[in-house]
Amino acid sequence: MRLDPLHLVDVFVYLVVLNLAVQFVPGVISESFAMSLLTAIMLKVVLEGVLRLKKIVLARLRGASTGLRKATSVVMLVLLLPGSKFAVLYLEDLLFGDAVSLGGFWSVALLIIALTGARAGVRRLLSPSATPKIG
Repeated sequence: MRLDPLHLVDVFVYLVVLNLAVQFVPGVISESFAMSLLTAIMLKVVLEGVLRLKKIVLARLRGASTGLRKATSVVMLVLLLPGSKFAVLYLEDLLFGDAVSLGGFWSVALLIIALTGARAGVRRLLSPSATPKIG
């Protein structure tokens, strides 16, 4: 697997958003910059996994030929969204213990929304197709 430069940009974006959350959200705590960096990397890995699973489930939903298959795909999608927040909380506690606290379910949900929004914004900003052509 090759490391795409966009992955590094994502980690930096996650690091900035995470440190802003540490500064402005009382429930989000990181003891050091190194812990914030490791947390940003963990968030990148988890969110990439969740995005891949979501694409698989959506493809399964689109290709479903029976009602049962569609229903199970919808249930899987509905469980995946909150399940990812619990996975982030579990991994954060398992990997970092008391050195990092992302708060509770809702603060993690808002953090993930901010992370994905910032990621999309930076990717759109850096995309060659998004730059206006002169001439």
